Amino acid sequence: MLSDQHRAIIKATVPLLETGGEALTKHFYKIMLGEYPQVRVLFNQAHQASGDQPRALANSVLMYARHIDRLEALGPLVGQIVHKHVSLQILPEHYPIVGACLLRAIREVLGEEIATDEVIAAWAAAYGQLADILIGAEEAVYAANEAKEGGWRGSRQFRVARKEAESEEITSFYLQPVDGGAVPDFVPGQYLGLRFVIDGEETRRNYSLSAAPNGRELRISVKREEGGVISNFLHDQVQVGDELEVFPPAGDFVLQDSDKPLALITAGVGITPAVAMLEQALESGREVRFIHFARHGGVHAFREWLDAKSAQHPQLTRFYCYSEPREGDAADAEGFSSTVLLADWLPEQRDLDAYFLGPKPFMAQVKKQLAELGIPEAQCRYEFFGPAAALEA
Repeated sequence: MLSDQHRAIIKATVPLLETGGEALTKHFYKIMLGEYPQVRVLFNQAHQASGDQPRALANSVLMYARHIDRLEALGPLVGQIVHKHVSLQILPEHYPIVGACLLRAIREVLGEEIATDEVIAAWAAAYGQLADILIGAEEAVYAANEAKEGGWRGSRQFRVARKEAESEEITSFYLQPVDGGAVPDFVPGQYLGLRFVIDGEETRRNYSLSAAPNGRELRISVKREEGGVISNFLHDQVQVGDELEVFPPAGDFVLQDSDKPLALITAGVGITPAVAMLEQALESGREVRFIHFARHGGVHAFREWLDAKSAQHPQLTRFYCYSEPREGDAADAEGFSSTVLLADWLPEQRDLDAYFLGPKPFMAQVKKQLAELGIPEAQCRYEFFGPAAALEA
């Protein structure tokens, strides 16, 4: 039980987390990933190496400590964590391991004089509260996924029915269930979790669903990343007829019901969930501006598909901008996103919904530019492909 005294102690640690939270979480991951191989597979080692995962955890712990009296103030953070956990199949038995490592890291990094028994007890109670919240919310999602027509819990085998290149870097994989059963509906913007075992090493990854639900198959579109173990495995080794181990769709970055004009602003592989969102939006008849940034035409995925949709649907207007155009490339502009460019391409009426996806620097730029154009912050939405952390404009 989290007492008032516990809350007071947690809030008193906020200044320490603001200055040393990342060092604490790096030590936490070192302990957990070094001593508990059963949870190592749940974490992307590339995000560990880059520092993204420790920074994201430090930010989440800080937010939790700041709002220990009013957890509702955490806003969408809890939902993002829940869906990410579900996509990777994090289960109740994993939580005690995480808790033990976190408390040990607090004691070892801060030292016994600061991390006293009282401080450790307060954080143990706070972690217990958070774990109970997440376990309950995750079970609700697991149960809902299982209850859907064609739904399932845990993993399910899917066969690669088709494999199609969308650009020089992105390839789509069309997945159909091996058991011949139905495929559940999902909400465009969600993603799949997949489990791989390569050379005896287990790895789990998330990939956005890049086509609207059809009850027959699921489509993911994967960018080949330099040095990316799984993306290169999928591109080079996985062939039509091969089977993949798939977890149910998850994610809460989805289109909200609205009759306002919609702007989908993407860069690079950020286009993959946006094309699924576009299909949903076009069914509603709302006005859509689709703005995509790429280096050049060779890496611009789904261009022919999007051009065809634009020709079929008068309410859809699309714009392309290339930063490194090749000879013969046709784009509406060259360079990068700017306030001037977006002002020209977005509807004059700024009361619109904007969804933007791409690399973090791109999203930070777009967030700032949309604010400069007067688009309400509550109507601007984005999602991280990797660990969730603060997006600074």
